[in-house]
Amino acid sequence: MKTIQVYGSGCKNCVVTAERISQVAQELGIQVKIEKVTSLEQILEAGVMSTPGVGVDGQIRHVGSVPTTDKVREILC
Repeated sequence: MKTIQVYGSGCKNCVVTAERISQVAQELGIQVKIEKVTSLEQILEAGVMSTPGVGVDGQIRHVGSVPTTDKVREILC
């Protein structure tokens, strides 16, 4: 199981990002645990300067926009 972090304030783009990750993971048959990181301090400590950000097991993989479905597939595989 992969742990996915979605970094952001909880805005609409962050919610859409988490939903998209969940949907693509289900399509691929991959189990994921999605953690929503909303603390500004934790977001900055992770090095995310533009949200939403996406991390996999603590490693930042995407920042600044809602990732496309193809980008989510790339992140999860």
